[in-house]
Amino acid sequence: MSLSATTRAALPVVTALGVVPVLIHVAIVATSRRHSGEVFGIVHLFRLGVVTASALTHWTIYGGLLLTFGLTLRPGHEALLTKMARKLHGAISQEVAVYTRRATFAWCGFFAAQLMTSVTLFLFAPLVVWSFYVNILDLPLVATMFVAEYLCRFWCLKNPPRQSLAQIVRVIAEVRKPSGEAASLS
Repeated sequence: MSLSATTRAALPVVTALGVVPVLIHVAIVATSRRHSGEVFGIVHLFRLGVVTASALTHWTIYGGLLLTFGLTLRPGHEALLTKMARKLHGAISQEVAVYTRRATFAWCGFFAAQLMTSVTLFLFAPLVVWSFYVNILDLPLVATMFVAEYLCRFWCLKNPPRQSLAQIVRVIAEVRKPSGEAASLS
């Protein structure tokens, strides 16, 4: 079976998203046992760097997503998921517009919960517990949210729009481009 050029190009990124967090968690667990005299040793500095990078990355991603989605929910603005639905399907029904606005709220709630849970665990739980949440549970939780939203769409909408994952990825890429660079989605 031959893979498309896009799939081959995305493969290293997808692999990294799955492997790097596990390696970070393993490094944090492996360096979690303190030995006397290592408070300022190389192991402690390594662990501090790994933890800091992991925490800042997680908090920046979820803070940025919360801000990006949340700002589109202000009065007089079109919700981000509504905008994406219009790019995918052209004209959308009022039912779909209401649903996508509510789905944008749901994603904001998810991002806020991820951020609050991460910060709370970081401050009050053992570091290995926080690391497990951020580095191991993160992608399964995101996947669960995608599945929950997908199933909810069929429950809430009479005739839910259907699109492939490739179409959704293409729309996300288009949304990220300045308006002059947007290419045709056909």
